[in-house]
Amino acid sequence: MCGKFCFCRIGVIESLETERVFVLTGYEKILQMWKSYNIQTLTDLDLRLNNFRVQFAYNSAKIENPEVTYHATREVFEDRLVKTFKGSPETLTEISNQRKCYAFLLPKITAKEPMTLSLIKDAHEITTMGTYDDRRFFELGERPGRFKKNDFVVGKNDVGSLPEAVEDDLAELLGELADAENLSEPEKVMKAATYFHMRFETIHPFADGNGRVGRTMMNYFLMVHNHPPLIVYDEDRDEYYKALEYYSEDEDIEPLFEFFRRQLSKTWAKASEMYDKRINAAKS
Repeated sequence: MCGKFCFCRIGVIESLETERVFVLTGYEKILQMWKSYNIQTLTDLDLRLNNFRVQFAYNSAKIENPEVTYHATREVFEDRLVKTFKGSPETLTEISNQRKCYAFLLPKITAKEPMTLSLIKDAHEITTMGTYDDRRFFELGERPGRFKKNDFVVGKNDVGSLPEAVEDDLAELLGELADAENLSEPEKVMKAATYFHMRFETIHPFADGNGRVGRTMMNYFLMVHNHPPLIVYDEDRDEYYKALEYYSEDEDIEPLFEFFRRQLSKTWAKASEMYDKRINAAKS
């Protein structure tokens, strides 16, 4: 039995079954496309993520905040100025923080810096600064960028590490990922990223913002390991939450893994469609 993170623990398929080949065809094309970009510099990466960053920020925030709009998100990212938004100032702060976190992580992705506790806390601080409600901030003493002081739980099974266990549990998770073998193989990178996200959300290390930060750091892990990132679409949130619940109930990671694969295909199919529209518009 494995004591540390290994691929038998999360059910990686060592050889593809015949009936799954058709599923992997689209996946392999996305991997080939990403590899063809030959991303070497921060400018290269920023270019390839130009539309992705807005779509990711919008959908990731929208999952938990219905006030978020695509138009406002694009204005914040492109102009840093919103003219018509009618929601709360806190929502605009959330969107602006997403832009700042993207700018913070971009050079670290290019440099392939490993994920650390410090990096996760920094990303959380940037993502949630100015968004904690009065109860969390004043009554409970919670702060952006610091692990939770109180026992916040999540999901219908009330999962979540105790405050005093958060740092050790996260350190153990990062150690498992660091010790994992064969992360040069794309499907295993995807499996490891899924495992990270599932365990991160189960640990629930912060008083707020765990979903946004968990999705951001999952993509950080993917890109550091030369794998294209993905968007969890707001329109698919019910399926996303259901897949998360499978793990909390049965420790079954496969539903979330397959969900993320579908979201990856959807992400880059939409990106290709938008690119084609821009090209056709430029020609007309």
